[in-house]
Amino acid sequence: MLTMPDETADMAERTVDPIAREIIKGALGAMQSEMEVLLERTAMSPFIREKKDYFIGIFDADGGLVMGTNIPVFGDLVRPIFEHFPKETMRPGDVYWYSDCYGTKGAVSHTPDQVYVAPVFEDGTLVAFVQSWAHFQDVGGMRPGSLSPDATDIFQEGIVIPPVRLYREGVLNEDAFRIFQRNSRFPEMIQGDTRAAVAAVRLGVNRLGAIMTKFGAPQVAATFASLIDETRRIVRARLAEAFPEGRTEVTEWVDDDGHGNGPFAIRFALVREGDRFILDTTASDDQAPGPINYLTHPNVLNMIFGLYFLAEHPDVLLNEGACRLLDEVRLRPGSILLPLSPAPLGQRGLTLVRMIAACCALVGTSTGGRSVAASNVYALYYLRGSDDGRGAPFLITDGVGVGCGARPYADGTDAVYLVAQENYPAEFMDLTFPVRLLAYSLNPDSGGPGRWRGGCGVIREVELLAPVAMLSNRAGGGGYPPWGIAGGLNGGNTRWIVNPGRPDERELAPMADGTILRQGDVLQMRTGGGGGWGHPFDREAERVREDVLGGQVSRESAERDYGVVLTGPAAQIDEAATAARRDARPEPALFHRNAYQQVLA
Repeated sequence: MLTMPDETADMAERTVDPIAREIIKGALGAMQSEMEVLLERTAMSPFIREKKDYFIGIFDADGGLVMGTNIPVFGDLVRPIFEHFPKETMRPGDVYWYSDCYGTKGAVSHTPDQVYVAPVFEDGTLVAFVQSWAHFQDVGGMRPGSLSPDATDIFQEGIVIPPVRLYREGVLNEDAFRIFQRNSRFPEMIQGDTRAAVAAVRLGVNRLGAIMTKFGAPQVAATFASLIDETRRIVRARLAEAFPEGRTEVTEWVDDDGHGNGPFAIRFALVREGDRFILDTTASDDQAPGPINYLTHPNVLNMIFGLYFLAEHPDVLLNEGACRLLDEVRLRPGSILLPLSPAPLGQRGLTLVRMIAACCALVGTSTGGRSVAASNVYALYYLRGSDDGRGAPFLITDGVGVGCGARPYADGTDAVYLVAQENYPAEFMDLTFPVRLLAYSLNPDSGGPGRWRGGCGVIREVELLAPVAMLSNRAGGGGYPPWGIAGGLNGGNTRWIVNPGRPDERELAPMADGTILRQGDVLQMRTGGGGGWGHPFDREAERVREDVLGGQVSRESAERDYGVVLTGPAAQIDEAATAARRDARPEPALFHRNAYQQVLA
């Protein structure tokens, strides 16, 4: 449980120079971008370099986030270090490092995420911190890639690094780093990714130091406080607009934990008592035996709401102000959202996306549907094997885009792998790995029909060229597809098919490990889409026709779901048949998941 103190006026807000504030804000943004580019271009792991699975952050002297990459999957990143290394013991040139999920109370949520933090000094005084974390491709564990759906405890998911001092005044702790490298199947990649992450924070130290020198530490600190205060004021105002007095409840579901257990309920209640807001998650189900548990820091839930409410304020930063959005977050130890060590966490992405959907459903319930629909769970697969038959190992860690939920004013985004991360390009796949990309297109009818259509997933086919490989796959599936809202229909599920159209075709479970593929086998991924917004019969017929011509919607779905009848090879609209079809308008409800329902439960 986390209780936030009452809001008090920040004296720094009254003294900040408004012109200097904007210049400093711009300089911080340029500094963050430069750090991101350095990390992205110098890392060796494709998951960092191509997928862009990393976070760069700038923090104040107390460890509060001032500015960072918009990814709501982390907790309190800097302050756990203080428990082992008090601020007064820190020196210029130090770099601190960890990946300990339980030891940092959810600062990171699975073991491949390696965190690097460096203090910034001005005239001998500690004035700020800069930080990077990135998803490292292999940190040991039971299978290459570390994150297997078969895991039953966190120690099977890779080496756990408690907060340690990796560099002391610029000198590497070689003994600690050798232990880390020795626990990876790809030590050269580990070394390269670490150098990239450390180079990013060192660049940040230099750039932030220059900003401090130019404007003075007091003015920069006042700017930090002003930016944080601005964010909290805006998100608190939006929260108050969205939720009236009383209690708003929703239930989301995670279908399966990969071990045959489930479904697992995520039960959220948003309680408003005057100007006090409480998010209660304690009725959620117990932790799972399989690795879908999410070790939730309260910051994560605060930042999910913060990101949502800041969507209409692109100039306002996601920072510590969003972490202070809710007055209290209640979590129950031993639940799927606050598991007890050593419960496995590696597939927590399934639960994270459903947590985001639950927060959106709370907003949708309280506003009568004025929220985004649910997005699909991003798909992920690992191919592990030998590319030459003599033992030289390869590891393909590939995340595949899905469809995002529709918005009250626009269609959902197609083919997105979590926030702004990217799908591997075909040229990169063919040149780097022993596979051939055979197909890559949108997956028609995967987005939920609506006045605004849910985003579509993709069809992606990969042929194995190596002698043999072991497949691990993970995606959302089962009986709880992404819901539609305000009359929109749910999106589709992801399917994994081996050798489609061949006599030996077979479909895999949504989450599995240990599937053996041999040379010439084809893995087809048909990823799911997001939920729709608004009644499908309200979508303009010409817009539906364009969707059909563009490959997002089939003719069958156009007639069945949208009430638009198309004729001939040019897909012309039959106006009379369309009008007749739309006269038989299905009666909607607030949510749709397999059927219309007024309450998401």
